[in-house]
Amino acid sequence: MTVNVKLSEALVAEAKRVGSVSHRSLPKQIEYWSQLGKISEENPDLPFSVIKDILTSRTETATEEYVFDE
Repeated sequence: MTVNVKLSEALVAEAKRVGSVSHRSLPKQIEYWSQLGKISEENPDLPFSVIKDILTSRTETATEEYVFDE
C-alpha cells in the first residue's frame, strides 16, 4: 500500500545522500531507517551492529544448505 507522508526537506535530503551511498532509493532508505528504529525500540539491549546484521540477513537468500561443524 502506498501512502503519502509529509517529511522535512532536511530529512529527505539526508535520506537521498545516505541512500545513494548504500544504493537505496529514497523510499527504501526511509524504510530502512524505520526498520532500524522499530527494532531498536523493541530491543533496546541489542547493539546497532547486531540490528544491522539482522536487517542484512533478511535481504539475503540462501544459496546452499548451511552445515554446522560437528
